[in-house]
Amino acid sequence: MIYTVTLNPSLDYIVGLEDLELGKVNRSEDTATFPGGKGINVSRVLKRLGQPSCALGFTGGFTGDFIKSALEKEEVHTDFVKVDGDTRINVKIKSGHETEINGPSPEIKAEHLNLLKNKFNAITHDDVVVVAGSLPEKLEPSFYRELIELVPDGTKVIVDTKGVPLNQAILAKPFLIKPNHHELADLFNVEIDNSEDAEKYARKLVGAGAENVLVSMAGDGALLVTASGSYLCNVPKGTVVNSVGAGDSVVAGFVANYLQSSNIIEAFQYGVAAGSASAFSMEFCKKNEVEELFKTIQVREFEKGGE
Repeated sequence: MIYTVTLNPSLDYIVGLEDLELGKVNRSEDTATFPGGKGINVSRVLKRLGQPSCALGFTGGFTGDFIKSALEKEEVHTDFVKVDGDTRINVKIKSGHETEINGPSPEIKAEHLNLLKNKFNAITHDDVVVVAGSLPEKLEPSFYRELIELVPDGTKVIVDTKGVPLNQAILAKPFLIKPNHHELADLFNVEIDNSEDAEKYARKLVGAGAENVLVSMAGDGALLVTASGSYLCNVPKGTVVNSVGAGDSVVAGFVANYLQSSNIIEAFQYGVAAGSASAFSMEFCKKNEVEELFKTIQVREFEKGGE
């Protein structure tokens, strides 16, 4: 089983309008409501790729009920811990510029943390666990690390977060981490604008405990660094119409393929195809789109000075 963990989910309310005028009444042209959160996105894409998963995390109130119901309609299994407050609402305003207003997280009490940890007792070394996204306010930045340390040896854990929670999670020796090049740069307080710098700092994270590091670099492709080598791949040609969820699609594509192939290079290639397919669509990728793009992606060994 694949378990996705979203500790800070959201109800995403998308508002489209021609122009946002501050201080005035604005009439939206269209709206949409979705369950949000990186781990939840991974589960939704996995379903599209033919892989079942179970979404874990914290939800509460009418917004939490919406998330659970929406995922069940998509045939995504859920096993959330119910908290007392309402799951946050994130408003995304799409006009000339995209504006986001993210709501506060509900309070997560010690009893809720323990209930989530208890669910990890069912995880075996044959399972895959994806922990993704931000932590709710007031949670210790080491909480991802604590969760990873609960799973049995041999369990494949993928981490997609940033900052101190990512640094802490690396200490638990996850199978894969997936920062983008900006998040990688922030970890070392440097600027990264080429694949050679990205490889250098990703290699440091392998030395710190991550088994594999996948760095997405937007239009410049992606980089995979393992204990035995480093690899670059191109991004297929296409028009980017929606970057939301592209990184989560990379994770979902990687996991879906790795479970079938056990080949980390092929999984890397498939993950990039899934991320690109989502970026080229107003919605998440479809399996046939991913498989078509997969054929166009070339993976090559990284060579210093030979970008």
